[in-house]
Amino acid sequence: MTKVKINPGVCGFVTSVSAESEDGEEAVVKVASGCESIRKMMEELGDTFDPIEVCLTKPGMGVFYDYAKEHFPVHAACPVINGILKCIEAECQLALPADASITFVSEE
Repeated sequence: MTKVKINPGVCGFVTSVSAESEDGEEAVVKVASGCESIRKMMEELGDTFDPIEVCLTKPGMGVFYDYAKEHFPVHAACPVINGILKCIEAECQLALPADASITFVSEE
């Protein structure tokens, strides 16, 4: 099982994701989030995904982004969907598990 914690920033809606796959061909994903939009997305999309279909596609494409385009409020910079995908790809050995971050730098 692979687990990630996503802190999206100022909204404070921390999201926890776990992905589990026995064969790398199907991932069962559990998401706990303070964000109503993320919770509704997971309710509607379910919890079982083909990692090739959701992870090995062009940026902004796939079922998660298609859902977000239709139902999410305007907020293109939200990192939660990307975090869900990173968790799935690491669990299914499509990428190595490694932390990713966005850090604001103040110029003095």
